[in-house]
Amino acid sequence: MPHLPFDGAISEFYKKQTSNDVQKAIKEAEGKPILSASYPYKDRMDKDEYEETLHKLQIELVKLQAWAQASGERIAVVFEGRDTAGKGGAIKRFSEHMNPRATRIVALSAPSNREARQWYFQRYIEQLPVKGEIVLFDRSWYNRGVVEKVFGFCTDEERQAFFKQLPDFEKLVTEDGVRLFKIWLNISQAEQLNRMLSREHDPLKQWKLSRIDVEGLHHWQEYSDAISETLHLTHEIYAPWTVIRADDKRRARIACIRLVLSQIDYDGKKDKIVGDVDPKICGGPALIHV
Repeated sequence: MPHLPFDGAISEFYKKQTSNDVQKAIKEAEGKPILSASYPYKDRMDKDEYEETLHKLQIELVKLQAWAQASGERIAVVFEGRDTAGKGGAIKRFSEHMNPRATRIVALSAPSNREARQWYFQRYIEQLPVKGEIVLFDRSWYNRGVVEKVFGFCTDEERQAFFKQLPDFEKLVTEDGVRLFKIWLNISQAEQLNRMLSREHDPLKQWKLSRIDVEGLHHWQEYSDAISETLHLTHEIYAPWTVIRADDKRRARIACIRLVLSQIDYDGKKDKIVGDVDPKICGGPALIHV
């Protein structure tokens, strides 16, 4: 048997520490691409339909970028979600045909000793878009609201200071002209574990796993509580959250792109192609409880 990362801790968790409902959903996963009983679609988006829709939307993204460069607009898209929710895949489809000189992906590692002594938002401010640029955040300042809370990487006082300062921070950013989109990709517990098991056994994807991912499996409810609190405390009219149910990666990727395109009037926009986000899988913070 090939060596598994973290000595097979994910498989061990699946065998010994998951609920009967989650185990049953994963065991029956073969031929059943949607594991969540509450997800509004029984099957994944048809592959041909997905690829055709994605291609057309990516052409619109290229138009958006050209318009942003010509007009000096600044666009920031925050992608958040549990481990394996599909942030990286959504960002890849968003950016893969765009000019890399005017589109940046920001995925910051743990803060250095110097950064840990800075004002919390300081290192993120440095990453905000300049004129004509689109920045995609693969996780963001919201680490403090969720991950740092769950793993004790910040004190309760530091987290409360974060919630107190964040509305003013985002208001200043948006008032200065940055178009800020905040996306939370939400998946079911069975879907998350199934994706992690797949990564554990795939040599090409094992690098995506970290010790935090493995330990996080034991803290599903703590994550849920932290997510719920964070989204409800930081859902502002000038910087609202859009929750996207991401058990179907294809629909989630389409929804992420449509969300941004639908809210900006860029040159050459084809409204019929852009369309609207799917209300069955997109909504406000209350959608995380569905």
